[in-house]
Amino acid sequence: MTVKVAPSLLSADFGRLRDEIKRIEAHGADWVHLDVMDGHFVPSITIGPPVVKSLRPHTGLFMDAHLMVSDPENHIGPFVDAGVDLLTVQAEATAHLDRILRKIKEQGIMAGAALNPASSPDLLEYVWPLLDLVLVMTVNPGAGGQQFIPAVMPKIRAVAEQIKFRGLSTELEVDGGVNRDNAREIIEAGATVLVAGSAVFKAENGMGLIGEVKSIEIQS
Repeated sequence: MTVKVAPSLLSADFGRLRDEIKRIEAHGADWVHLDVMDGHFVPSITIGPPVVKSLRPHTGLFMDAHLMVSDPENHIGPFVDAGVDLLTVQAEATAHLDRILRKIKEQGIMAGAALNPASSPDLLEYVWPLLDLVLVMTVNPGAGGQQFIPAVMPKIRAVAEQIKFRGLSTELEVDGGVNRDNAREIIEAGATVLVAGSAVFKAENGMGLIGEVKSIEIQS
């Protein structure tokens, strides 16, 4: 099997998002990653449901929305209505992770949980059956263009081992500083979905990274 590539619109040209999505689609992207920030859980503010809803008619790509927000339970309905296919919430943003994951899945879409670099996979111990995706953050959330944190690599492997041990089909997504220099190592550690922003939208021949990552085969 091959890894999925989910370019992050955080690094795209916000003045021409529809065209940017068309570009990554034409270069073989599997998903489009939407970084949702509220200025509270993280310092920055990015996009909300109206932007997602306006983009949905223009692409058939799987929409992968990462909620870096406080009180994520208040945002589920609007993003589901806007047309996302998967909602990922920060495990650290709620005291009721089980409840939120169930609420997302009740809406008929996929549910995921994200872990900050310093957070332990133990936060997921009792919600594994509800997880369609685990997102391991390899930068501290809140801004694009950051450097990959090497110390998080063992956590990628640990999460991959948990998925395999439990016999789950949960996707393992990695986001933060992903580029040509580290993509293969991240995939070999067990990632099945790679998020890349600056490396796709801002680097020389960045669009070519999509095909390069998809050409890296992983053992199923």
